[in-house]
Amino acid sequence: MVRVQPRSSKSMICGEYNGGLKVALKSAPVDDAANEECCRLLSGIFKVPVTRVHIVSGRTSRTKTVLVEGVRSGDAAGVLEPYC
Repeated sequence: MVRVQPRSSKSMICGEYNGGLKVALKSAPVDDAANEECCRLLSGIFKVPVTRVHIVSGRTSRTKTVLVEGVRSGDAAGVLEPYC
């Protein structure tokens, strides 16, 4: 689960939020810009192409379920550990 905060001063991982991840995004939630920025940010963190990051549910919500293809949950926890 990813909780996004659009219209932030900069895009970054903020830390843990209710058992998920809180992400601040510069983009506004207009014309899918915030969703695209969320995918770009996560692709950079996990070092995978942006085409392998998908929003599974919550495209119009601040709370999203995101799939990063090719990254196992144990590996994801290791990558995200410095942020949480």
